[in-house]
Amino acid sequence: MVYAVVRAGGRQEKVQVGTIVVLDRQAAKIGDKIQLPAVLLVDGDAVTTDADKLAKVTVTAEVLGEERGPKIVIQKFKNKTGYKKRQGHRQDLTRVKVTGIK
Repeated sequence: MVYAVVRAGGRQEKVQVGTIVVLDRQAAKIGDKIQLPAVLLVDGDAVTTDADKLAKVTVTAEVLGEERGPKIVIQKFKNKTGYKKRQGHRQDLTRVKVTGIK
């Protein structure tokens, strides 16, 4: 079984060929191919963590679509002063499907 751990935004994701992953927003259109940098590669019993060897590894993915994350609510409150502030946020996300690890 071949899988890789790739860097995606501020996180790392474990992916195989065919895995669908939701990443932070990527500057690509639907149907475009993108490359993700590998941090770790596991090919059967061989585990590769050397940066020079990982520079030759390419993890390609196809962009399936854009979406928005769940809404989070930010509330600030200070007692006895009448200060209240409420704010919401939804993160922009990109759904991709891993097409190859070489």
